[in-house]
Amino acid sequence: MMKDQNCGYCMRNELLEQFGIYICDLSVSSLILFKEQSHPGRCIVAYKDHVSEIVNISDEERDAFFADVARAARAIHAAFHPDKVNYGAYGDTGCHLHMHLVPKYKDGYEWGGVFEMNPGKTYLKSEEYDEMIRKIKAEL
Repeated sequence: MMKDQNCGYCMRNELLEQFGIYICDLSVSSLILFKEQSHPGRCIVAYKDHVSEIVNISDEERDAFFADVARAARAIHAAFHPDKVNYGAYGDTGCHLHMHLVPKYKDGYEWGGVFEMNPGKTYLKSEEYDEMIRKIKAEL
């Protein structure tokens, strides 16, 4: 398993804690709650190994990764009832294969537009994060 000591997704340490909360492992990835919650239920699915691109993994691993993304999206839909989930795959600065799952709500923040990576508007109390994680885990 390839790990990078400077990667929050790999190490699940204070680097990850700056922006996310580990929820659980899926088949080939980790599910992480994004701390900034302008989009209630926003999560990240991060691949288990430190690879940069989807082309760096086998077809089987790619299919399993997208199955994890779909599983997480189903849980987000069931737990938070968004009108749409947007999917974003970036990594210009943090070169670890991951996908943002961004629930969008017709009467909510940024409906009809592209989401801001980290708007910095909505942070929750620990208990509120715990409740969100409980809801997501109940739907996995």
